[in-house]
Amino acid sequence: MPGQTPAPTPQRLSARQVLGLVTDPGSFVELPQPTRQSAPDGPLGWQGYDASRARAAERTGEAESVVVGTARVEGTPAVLIAFEFGFLGGSLGERTGDRLEAAYEHARAHRLPVVPLIATGGSRMQEGMLALSQLQRVARQSALTREAGLAQVAVLRDPTTGGGWATLGAGADVILALPGAQVGFAGSRVRPPDADPAAYTAEAQLAAGAADAVVPPAELKATLGLWLRLLTAPAPIPADPPAALGDGGLPATGWEAVRRARAPHRPRADAYLDAYFTRRVALVGDRCGGADPDGMLCGFGERDGRTVAFAAQTGTATLPAGYRTAARLIRLAGRLGIPVLTLVDTPGAANGAEAERQGAGAAIAELFGEVAAARTPVTTLVVGEGGSGGALALAAPGNTWATPDSYFSVIAPELAAAILKRPPEEVEPTAGQLRIRPQDLVELGVVRGIVGHAGSTPATPPPPG
Repeated sequence: MPGQTPAPTPQRLSARQVLGLVTDPGSFVELPQPTRQSAPDGPLGWQGYDASRARAAERTGEAESVVVGTARVEGTPAVLIAFEFGFLGGSLGERTGDRLEAAYEHARAHRLPVVPLIATGGSRMQEGMLALSQLQRVARQSALTREAGLAQVAVLRDPTTGGGWATLGAGADVILALPGAQVGFAGSRVRPPDADPAAYTAEAQLAAGAADAVVPPAELKATLGLWLRLLTAPAPIPADPPAALGDGGLPATGWEAVRRARAPHRPRADAYLDAYFTRRVALVGDRCGGADPDGMLCGFGERDGRTVAFAAQTGTATLPAGYRTAARLIRLAGRLGIPVLTLVDTPGAANGAEAERQGAGAAIAELFGEVAAARTPVTTLVVGEGGSGGALALAAPGNTWATPDSYFSVIAPELAAAILKRPPEEVEPTAGQLRIRPQDLVELGVVRGIVGHAGSTPATPPPPG
């Protein structure tokens, strides 16, 4: 953020050191490396290039700027790509591209996730456009791996800039970063002279929705291992709806349903997620410059030994970034074969001028489309307010449930009365006319049923009339 003091520059670990940090002892096996014959001083005949490479090899003990191999991370096998920044700034050249391509091909052949551990300044100038074109090779390999249903979890080290950030980093499914790491498309020597350095940090990328977490080195192995475990356990069986946590009785009137759903003491998304999952990790940001961490909680969790993805509204007006993050989650879960749980709880979509400028309508439309076309089952529970289209966008057609202290409405009763030009005293009867109680929603066929408390049977709505 402007004016923010950048975090201290983290220690730059070598490729072998970072591999030792995140992999299980003795499990790393380096992949055979492709051998490319090139003309003296490289494809451009750049005077002194061979000597520079020889010095880099002597200094680092590596033959190129990346080390690739297979290993286990907290027990989960993966293909790892570790950049060696000491080798010409971790830059990408033709030989780098050969190694990256071979790594991705091995991952697809053996059905393994890919973990790029990135520390690079960008493309290698001594190879000109041939170096830059390696980004196209990397992008294709990443796309093929995505189509194959394999996860890609990037770790941003210091620095992660240029094409390495714009392909291996930002193109990953999940992005973790080390504290204080320099992260940005523009490297430190090519930015505008008055650019705020704090904008080019891991922390700034997290705030802008371009990264999912900033993880201290001591926690990196456990965090990465949990992510890999959750993303490599497809089980496309529909998630069961959570048990109700609030008041178990059904509301007598529509207005009572509204009051109970708006009660400040009512259990919110965090409580439901904590009760449902044994452990979970957060997916943060819409990858378009925005995040809604207080309004939409997204991520993956472990439930009875299997993985379930979740997108949960928290009771606030949902921002466009929140809808885009939920859409991102559903796409990823679909590719990986993981079922989705959504929790509806919002008075409605944010409707201020800033929300319109951020594309509220397009973001809600995107989420409607992702839920409608989801490749894995989506289960929804309405846990509080179901305010109009901003809530319905997150609801699964045909598989939505409700808690006793929730409601779902085409519009808030106060706004309905205003539109109908009714006086304030008519708000409560208007709520009844809208038929927004959980039992009304069951009778109307909007929801499948009303969930009970843990250990109880689903609540049964009273007969009509």
